[in-house]
Amino acid sequence: MVFAFPDVYEVGMSHLGMQILYGLVNREPDYLLERVFAPWGDMERELREAGLPLFSLESKRGLSEFDVVGFTLQYEMSYTNLLNMLDLSGIPLLSNERGGRQPLVIAGGPCSMNPEPLCDFIDAFVLGEGEEVLLEVLGVVARHKAEHPGGFERDELLRRLAEIEGVYVPSFYQVDYREDGRIKSVSPKHPGVSDRVRRRLVKDLDAGYFPRRPIVPFLEVVHDRIMLEVFRGCQRGCRFCQAGMIYRPTRERRLATLCDQARGLVASTGYDEVSLTSLSTGDYSRIKPLIQELTREHREKGVGLSLPSLRIDTFSVGLAEEVQKGRKTGLTFAPEAGTQRMRDVINKGVSEEDLIKSAEAAFQAGWSAIKLYFMVGLPTETDEDLDGIASMARAVAEIGSRAQKSGRFKKRLEVNVSASNFVPKAHTPFQWEGQIEKSELCRRQEYLRQKLRDKRIKYNWHDVEVSFWEAVLARGDRRLGRMLMLAFEKGSRFDGWSEFFKPGRWLEAAREAGIDPKDYAYRSYRYDEVLPWDHLESGVDRDYLVREHQQAKAGMLTGDCRFEGCSACGVCPSLDVEPVGCWEKETTNASF
Repeated sequence: MVFAFPDVYEVGMSHLGMQILYGLVNREPDYLLERVFAPWGDMERELREAGLPLFSLESKRGLSEFDVVGFTLQYEMSYTNLLNMLDLSGIPLLSNERGGRQPLVIAGGPCSMNPEPLCDFIDAFVLGEGEEVLLEVLGVVARHKAEHPGGFERDELLRRLAEIEGVYVPSFYQVDYREDGRIKSVSPKHPGVSDRVRRRLVKDLDAGYFPRRPIVPFLEVVHDRIMLEVFRGCQRGCRFCQAGMIYRPTRERRLATLCDQARGLVASTGYDEVSLTSLSTGDYSRIKPLIQELTREHREKGVGLSLPSLRIDTFSVGLAEEVQKGRKTGLTFAPEAGTQRMRDVINKGVSEEDLIKSAEAAFQAGWSAIKLYFMVGLPTETDEDLDGIASMARAVAEIGSRAQKSGRFKKRLEVNVSASNFVPKAHTPFQWEGQIEKSELCRRQEYLRQKLRDKRIKYNWHDVEVSFWEAVLARGDRRLGRMLMLAFEKGSRFDGWSEFFKPGRWLEAAREAGIDPKDYAYRSYRYDEVLPWDHLESGVDRDYLVREHQQAKAGMLTGDCRFEGCSACGVCPSLDVEPVGCWEKETTNASF
């Protein structure tokens, strides 16, 4: 198998999932996993001019020589890169045109929870956490290959794969449409094929595989550090957040496991930084003792700790003081919205007071730079909510100025504000909401930019055009396959990169395919509609998502089930799993 990351090496080598699967497969004596990344524009030209196929890094084999080509789908705007990589490999783009000697093309990752725009191109999708199911997939392929040495009997192979829980074979499903173009039904074509496909997950991360000797990049990559996954999942219930829904429930690793893994990773990689990764690292129930132990063991080696984006209610003076004992790295907080009303709508469950306290703790402990993440265009947002973002940013800058004047730090004060655009995602309470129109998003971004004109504040925002097409693909159905093909043929590549993205190509492709992209991005769905992804189960109950959507409209909060009782999201009984961790309040970071 070749693991195909549809972006450049510098991005792909920062992907923890690739490291996990690489080690998992290659420790098996009968399997081999190699890597390939999307070539940059100049490299693609060289390959095409030389008549060379896209090849793997390890053995330099062309991708068409592998039994399995497996793509990870992390971002919708990488879809044209996927098509380009197949084309460069000489593998037919359309799955129904591949013969017995062509590789099986599979895909997984978060975007596979609505893979419908890619159904024309992918033989099978793996739903959920790959380390739980990939070896089962390769086992089926290996047995089939032994039985058919002349080449795959593709229909037979796909039927066997469809029997694996968590594997979705799109060609085995029929999509029927109503006269108005809405989906009427999605149903299996063959008897014995399940009418719904449920994602897989690792129930016990301590028992699951984690690489202790990962491959180290040979040039600087985006996240050039050790990635120590402290837990998986999140039950905070932010209503815009797909990851918080499709990776439920929370499953922690034991403190001893993490310390042992860190010890091995520091010894085998030579990195001087350990990043404690998760969806909300501050929520780890043993976060303070973990930081204390890692700092005690690795500080003298010059190894620092870093925390990813933090909830503003889980950062404390005690935590700041523990982290600063090692080499200081950046701090990022994610308030998401500028007013309490808006934060209640999205179920963020934090206050402006939380941010003020967190900023004071960070600056008093000696940090000079803080990043703040917000989202623009959320359902029910008004200009007053945008004013709140500017007000919070200025308040943080003022706290930093006072700390600087008092000598807490000598470096230049930096308050970086980043605003992404709301994109409705499948399997979230906001999946029924449409994105606001591009002209209005542009107005709001410019409005906020003017409000943030302060030499202490740097403002970055996401491209509105890119966010529009991301929404189209995130909410898309199978009819977008033709548009994707045309966009690729017109030269679309690296659409998440500003120097490559050309929205005109996408508009031309949509027009030629008879697609109105606004209907996908802007339209609000009714509860009684069949959504393109309804036959794919995240484990979270649809009734719960409806209830959360209604709670959002009412501005009502839903508590974290670890502390406030079951919220009846349905994931535990559906997937036969329970949250794993120490949820007693006295063990959480709230006590420090």
